[in-house]
Amino acid sequence: MELVALAAEAYIYGYPLVRDLSVVEGAMYTGFGPLPPTPFNHFAHADRPVPADTPFVSVGDDTVRSVAHLDLTGGPVLLHVPGPDGAYRVLQFVDVWTNNFAYVGRRATAVRAGDWLVVPPGWAGREPDGVLGVIDAPTSVVTVIGRSVCDADGDGDGLERVRAFQEQLTVTYTEPGTHRTGLPAPDPDVPEALRFFEQLRVWMADFPPAAPDQAYQDRFQPLGLLEEGPSPYVRADAALVRALTEGAARGRARVEEASRADAVPVGWVMEPHLFDYNLDHYGVGTIDSPQWRIADREESYLTRAVAARSALWGVHGYEAVHAHTLCDAGGERLNGARSYVLRFAGRPPAGAGWSLAVYDMAGRRVDGDGVDGRGMDGHGLDGHGTAGRRIGESPAGRGPAYAEDGSLTVRVQRERPGDPVAAANWLPVPDGDFRAVLGLCAPEAGILDGTYEFPAVERVR
Repeated sequence: MELVALAAEAYIYGYPLVRDLSVVEGAMYTGFGPLPPTPFNHFAHADRPVPADTPFVSVGDDTVRSVAHLDLTGGPVLLHVPGPDGAYRVLQFVDVWTNNFAYVGRRATAVRAGDWLVVPPGWAGREPDGVLGVIDAPTSVVTVIGRSVCDADGDGDGLERVRAFQEQLTVTYTEPGTHRTGLPAPDPDVPEALRFFEQLRVWMADFPPAAPDQAYQDRFQPLGLLEEGPSPYVRADAALVRALTEGAARGRARVEEASRADAVPVGWVMEPHLFDYNLDHYGVGTIDSPQWRIADREESYLTRAVAARSALWGVHGYEAVHAHTLCDAGGERLNGARSYVLRFAGRPPAGAGWSLAVYDMAGRRVDGDGVDGRGMDGHGLDGHGTAGRRIGESPAGRGPAYAEDGSLTVRVQRERPGDPVAAANWLPVPDGDFRAVLGLCAPEAGILDGTYEFPAVERVR
């Protein structure tokens, strides 16, 4: 039973690495959603918000994505970033253990056109003249996720600005080294029941963790995870097979249990600290503060696994948060058969824009004729060039109609209001249950310290 418990710990510890690289591998060969298959050191660009069934998207995160998986085994690369255009954009850097280790964008850095040098672990070369800065990668493969917010009022100009931004994102080599074209391959003869541990064994060897994690990882020696060369799982003895399979089941159950919400909460819910498990790598644009670190390292492993399972490649709360609610102020489930109103006392405290949208329970944003067409297959845009309808403000957008006192009243109902001002602040709803999602880019202190009072979703009777 001791080996079973150890295997469960290894599953929780290693799940983020296996999850991340499995998605990276899929992105290279099959793509996902509107993102086409793309090799290392090239960007894949979406032309619309990525659908909710994509591996790294949660409901409410409706930015348009650009994703590049960088391989640094052949040396550093130059990442060209275009200059500001008034909209909110951020480039997020994630290592293979799913740690967010750098941000380049409106909140984090001086926004100007130029090149950033992304260097591999242990690099001691000379920085080229004229670069904006150096980004030290903790692992030799990293993922760069570009997030671009279109105008919240949905005009087509917002999407055109996104396309112009995407066209200028480039990756170039600085040295004549040889970059790999794929990930280290697990032994194909390992039984499917042990494939997770074989992936973990191979990828741990190629992508060592932070030094403080190494001692914890060394405990897994009895499981065969630290063996190099031929896989110990091809002809593993029956006792080890039982320990690994039962341990994986226990570890998986623990991650799923920690990910599940047993009850439907009343009021707005958000998780600004889900990504605070990065304890070792604080690069450009990150905040090195106890407020944004999990104090207990072993506790951080479970949080990291939960984040990888439910919101892979999400950002720190200081970059963006998404609050959501399933219930009205009286505790009843939100449903399209009813009408609601939200009253904001003023602009939500977000330094780089905010948006409010309605999603059906399949994760599809709702437009004026019901749910939009992108659904589970990722297709379909409304007439404004954005999937579904939302209201809010981005730095480049016009925004909704505020009252003279600065307040904002949002109508959430099936039919379009007849009054022009009410129609400008209208969110349509689907026939059945739905959720409301409030996205906040670069949230301010009131959001992060919990003092901001989110507007109640009041049922109109």
